[in-house]
Formats: sequence, structure tokens, C-alpha cells
Amino acid sequence: MHLSANRDWANANADLLAENAKGQSPSILWLGCSDSRVPETTILGGNPGDIFVHRNIANILHPGDISVTAVITYAVKYLKVKEVVLCGHTLCGGVNACLANDRFGLLDTWLLPLRALRHELTREKGWKELSPEEQARKLVEENVKAGVRVLKANADIIDAIKERGLQVHGAVYNISKGLVEEVDSGKKGAEEEEAWEETFRLK
Repeated sequence: MHLSANRDWANANADLLAENAKGQSPSILWLGCSDSRVPETTILGGNPGDIFVHRNIANILHPGDISVTAVITYAVKYLKVKEVVLCGHTLCGGVNACLANDRFGLLDTWLLPLRALRHELTREKGWKELSPEEQARKLVEENVKAGVRVLKANADIIDAIKERGLQVHGAVYNISKGLVEEVDSGKKGAEEEEAWEETFRLK
């Protein structure tokens, strides 16, 4: 790690740092993978202070994760971000581990939701005809869609959507192309939205 480069960077960004010292008001909450090749601020062309971030192995979201729930609450309820982006990526090590049934000790427990998704996909027609690359891409996308469903069941996010138009997006970052591609997570009809809200919006 080139810590010596930090001084040069700080000197070149003195105005930005002075502005950031006044506080933060990011417009985006980014929920992504810990992979070093997916630096959210860089790939979105942003600066420090633009994006509030939570990252974990394989960008897995589940309601019992207190860490990510705390991040969501702070970003949505207090920082009042305008968008929440859940982003997976191609060439994901967690996805590849699940497809190959590789053993990684403690990580095996963390990856269980992803393995469950893989199990569901193997029962779909046409799965076995997909190439390994296509299966990996499919699992990456389904993991994002599952995470978006978790997000849209979060009470703070539901409130923010209703009260101020918060946007929730699912996306996949293509590592070889450098592009973020939105994933269609399925828009609900009016009746389904109402039923969803009745189930998950808290008083």
C-alpha cells in the first residue's frame, strides 16, 4: 500500500477536504461487494463525500444482518440519501465458490443464502444448458434481485419511498468493461405494492 502517496493526494485535494470537514451529505447509499476491483466512488466518477458505503463478501443482504441494517437506517433516515444502489459484479469469487462447491470455512456460513439461490436456479428449465459463465452471471443477477427484495421490505426504505421518492436500484458492475448495468428487479403492480406495504410498513 502506497501510504507515501497520501500526502500528494491530500495536497492536490485541499479544497475538497476543507468542504468535507464541514460534514457529509451523500446522495447515494451503495451496498456492494468487498472485491477490490469494484471501488464505487471511482467507477461512478465521484469524490469522497458523494457516496455512503457498505460492502461485504458477495454483496449478500439478509434482514438479520445488524451491520447493514444500521447502515441503511443511518443513510436513509438521517443522511436522507436520494438513491440506494445494491450492486453485484461479474467474476465474483463468492458466486464462483458457490457454483464450484468450494469449502472456505467460516465463509461457507456467510454464503449459505447464495447457495440457496443456486439450488433454486438449478431447478429451472434451461439451467444445465447454460455455460459456466452464463450460470455465474445468472447467479450474480439473482443475488442482486434477492437483495433488492430485502431492501424493499425495510421499514425505513418503505417510508422514504412513500414520503420523499427514494429510489432503489439493483445493478451489476461488469469488471472487464467497467460498466454498471441496472438489473430489472421486477416492478410491482399497484395492488401488489399496496399488499407489500401493508405487510412490511411499520407504524
